Amino acid sequence: MSLYRLREWNRGDVDRLLEAFAWEELAWQEPDVPNTVDLALEWIDRRAELARTEDVHGFAVVDGRDRALGHAQVAVTSRAHGLGWLSFWTHRGEQGRGVATEGARLVSRFAFDDLDLFRVEAGHRLDNPGSCLALGRAGLLPEGIERAKLRYGTSRYDTASHARLVTDAEVRSPEGPCKG
Repeated sequence: MSLYRLREWNRGDVDRLLEAFAWEELAWQEPDVPNTVDLALEWIDRRAELARTEDVHGFAVVDGRDRALGHAQVAVTSRAHGLGWLSFWTHRGEQGRGVATEGARLVSRFAFDDLDLFRVEAGHRLDNPGSCLALGRAGLLPEGIERAKLRYGTSRYDTASHARLVTDAEVRSPEGPCKG
């Protein structure tokens, strides 16, 4: 049984959202940083709009006290092929507790069960071994390296790609390009 679950973001999560995006490492990866109460409320409200209009389904990853610990989402990238793109982040103060792993696992299950997707893909910068570990533990197998795929500021980053099929086992251990 999981310690965590997914739920929709709500207006009571504003403080946790602002705390999360106060961390520079998270903020520089988000195009629209919610750094005021009004922007945080807009960010929260936009999750429902994205699900309705763009087939992007984002959830708060919460604990037993219903406290937002992170975010997990799947964006449908091709209905014809049954593909989705998984992304996640964890509140800085909650890292190392399996939040990202469970968020990725739960949102993958949502993608397969509720969205009828066949394949969920994800990627991470090679300098982020925590994401690799979380994806591996959530059952997303490493598939390769994409050179200089991401650009933040003036720097380019290699990424590792991962995927999970609806037919894959629920949990696997990390292996492949992220190891070592």
